[in-house]
Amino acid sequence: MWDDFDDRLNELRRAGRYRELRGRKSTGVYLIDGDGKRLINFGSNDYLGLSSFVATQLSIPAQIGSTASGLVCGWTDRHQLLADKIAAFEQTETAVLFPSGFAACSGTVATLCRDRDLILSDELNHASLIDGCRLSKARCEIYPHRDVESVRQSLAQQRSTHQRAWIVTDSVFSMDGHVAPLVDLVDVAGRYDATLIVDEAHATGILGATASGACEAFGLKEQIPIRVGTLSKAFGSQGGFVACPKTVAEYLINHCRPLIFSTALALPAVEAALMVLDQPERLRQRQLRVCSLARQLRQRLSIDSPSPESDIPIIPIPIGSDSAAVQASNRLRELGMFVPAIRPPTVPEGQARLRISLSADHSDDMIDRLAGGLRAI
Repeated sequence: MWDDFDDRLNELRRAGRYRELRGRKSTGVYLIDGDGKRLINFGSNDYLGLSSFVATQLSIPAQIGSTASGLVCGWTDRHQLLADKIAAFEQTETAVLFPSGFAACSGTVATLCRDRDLILSDELNHASLIDGCRLSKARCEIYPHRDVESVRQSLAQQRSTHQRAWIVTDSVFSMDGHVAPLVDLVDVAGRYDATLIVDEAHATGILGATASGACEAFGLKEQIPIRVGTLSKAFGSQGGFVACPKTVAEYLINHCRPLIFSTALALPAVEAALMVLDQPERLRQRQLRVCSLARQLRQRLSIDSPSPESDIPIIPIPIGSDSAAVQASNRLRELGMFVPAIRPPTVPEGQARLRISLSADHSDDMIDRLAGGLRAI
């Protein structure tokens, strides 16, 4: 499936230009290599030596910053451990860490989708996916939101004239709480030899028996080989990742500019994500709690949503005009609640709304108060 990617990687190996991430320990001005060799580090961008200093002052048993890009010396053994744990969590061969979810989405799409390829992208995809499509050299077509028939027609008409075809979609859409029709998209992709890239940012930690996302909830992990996720939402940390086959990971490491030229994910973010992954029972308990609150509030507001959409803790309240949305948000603020007003260009013209985001830390009394406040306005 990835033969052409392997060919490009082999070209790099022959030219002596192949790169790989190597996990090291960092202790002040020294690096401890994988074989235990202690090296004076002359590759770091920690110019003032403040990363270790700040960690000492805060009583953190590691430096704060990763000090360099992963391919220089910013990739530590802790980064590698997190990548391995994410790969196990996602049930893929490997995972690649990015300094942000935005970089993971935009960089992955821009890098993997090449000239002579075709991209079909949902019109309500996140800005990071949109930017990735724009940066890519592939031909990109936008299809109407969740319109599988439109995807099918485009593939039927154009698949034979393109080397690869990609379907790019969020799994949970951040401003609507909609769930993508992944089962149908997988079916269409299979019929026309297309590959899905799915952004699970708002589904990771929320859907699935182990909380790994919508692909798990629909039993589609094996059919969707490239899944982008974030550590900055349900996981309470920061950064992004791509769970994917080993060849795809190697290709990203060697070609993805937002990965190659960005400082590696900061170590406190790495440690925070590791802590979450090391406590699956707590993750599951919090998942069940927030999904229960989502169903409860939807019921209180008479919002009828199918499963698993009813579990999504994103609940939009359509308002219409920008000014009315701002006024509604301000009135809720006066009642002691922050519910942001979402306006264009984040949403289409005339579709301003309040966007409710629920947390497992919200109490039942807080949900009662929110429902009452919404009725009052």
